Amino acid sequence: MIKLSRRRALLGALCGALVLVPAAGGWAYSRSEPRPSAAPPAASAAALPAAASPAAASPAPSSPSTPEIGVTSAMPAPAPSLGAPVGWKLSDIPAFPPAPAPEPITLPPGDKSPFLSRIPVTQPVAFLTIDDGYLKSPEAVKLFAAARIPVTLFLTTDAIQDNVPFFDQLRGYGAVIEAHTISHPELSGRSPDFQKHQICDGADRLGQWYGRRPVLFRPPFGDKDSTTLRVAHECGLKAAFLWKETVDKGKVRYQEGKKVQPGDIILMHFRPAFVKDFIAALQAIHRAGLTPALLENYVPA
Repeated sequence: MIKLSRRRALLGALCGALVLVPAAGGWAYSRSEPRPSAAPPAASAAALPAAASPAAASPAPSSPSTPEIGVTSAMPAPAPSLGAPVGWKLSDIPAFPPAPAPEPITLPPGDKSPFLSRIPVTQPVAFLTIDDGYLKSPEAVKLFAAARIPVTLFLTTDAIQDNVPFFDQLRGYGAVIEAHTISHPELSGRSPDFQKHQICDGADRLGQWYGRRPVLFRPPFGDKDSTTLRVAHECGLKAAFLWKETVDKGKVRYQEGKKVQPGDIILMHFRPAFVKDFIAALQAIHRAGLTPALLENYVPA
């Protein structure tokens, strides 16, 4: 009788362990309140457990001439488990209310793309942008999956050509890819042909890789001249962008005042301090009482 009781106890403990182990795997991205998605409802991902993939159904590829902003042409399928956060925790990511309905701005007429560092909004929103793409941190995917906010990526094609799928995966969690030249040169003072090659051909290449040709542009270093803006316009890029805040090594630097202003464009990069920079940017937006919004939604196509 004693032996039978012990055997039952051991079997009970073993069954309990089998139940608990799978449940423990889902801690990394579970929240009691679901986060708002950056993408339209048809393509929004559900709150992501660590062992889950985005929705299996993918929207039809969008035409480069009529892009569906915030929707990926093919939802990427990440690894079965993104794994636990490394160097950060879920509580580092602030929770934001859903972004308000966008109010597209009116672009000035002419043969040059306008150059903007702030969007003239009446809403409590700010715009996070990330440049280049030289470093592909595995934590970036986890952070995007946890935060689920809209982000604009201005990517340099030479920097990302060694791992094009990495940035496609980020699109599944709210990122939209825009143009940032081929090799990241200073454009000001260069010939029209040189600038056209860097701007137009870079945008074409991104369109071929991701199924959507960019409509926005950031000149490397924020350096431009009148030729840059004219060539960007000729290349079909509706607007070019500077910034109002920069984030580096976990520190936010402000051009005006000590907090993010409505409509501000925030710049960070794919650098070794990506985790600290991403969290610092989100926390700065949250402290200002603002919500991240998608830059593309405010620029008329």
